[in-house]
Amino acid sequence: MKRKAYSAGAVKFSFWFMEFRKVVQLLAAENDYKEIKRLSEEENIFGASTPARAAMICSTTTARAKALDPSFIPLFMDSDVGTQKLFALAAVLAHDTLFFDFVYEVIREKLIIGSNELADSDIRIFFKHKQEQDEKVAKWKDYTLHRLGSCYKTQLYEAGLLDDNKFSNTRKILKPILDPELKHWLEDNGLNSLAKAFEGVR
Repeated sequence: MKRKAYSAGAVKFSFWFMEFRKVVQLLAAENDYKEIKRLSEEENIFGASTPARAAMICSTTTARAKALDPSFIPLFMDSDVGTQKLFALAAVLAHDTLFFDFVYEVIREKLIIGSNELADSDIRIFFKHKQEQDEKVAKWKDYTLHRLGSCYKTQLYEAGLLDDNKFSNTRKILKPILDPELKHWLEDNGLNSLAKAFEGVR
């Protein structure tokens, strides 16, 4: 998996599962990315409130789809909703290196040691370590880090990996059951680290 520079861009983005699924469905129907962009601009296929919002959703969901090998498309189309959400999460994590590191270093480690709780303090510790390791992250304000942490929790909840107790400082981690085909696809496409993160194994 190609590592990218850390970004706080996730504060502007949502999980956008339904929109991602729309992109994959259009790709499966042999539309290309140029056509998807045209449909977004001219027909508002994502139901966005403004043209600017439509452009953001389109550019983000298509970039996420491009982060995965195209061979995921038929598997996605044949999967149940739970597995489709994990494919969508895999696309998010392949596109966002900092979020991937969070899932791999925090969620995976929690599952390995048998803990099913994610506390806000875990998130703060993660960002503190990243600020010590990366000059770019070191310059981010506490407000940005707080928003990033909230965004990560929301996306993990929408992907099915956290409970819905949104007003608690501690959330329960829900270990997913990986479909064997998804697991094999991840392993065959250089994304074994994602399979390990989802399953909580070393």
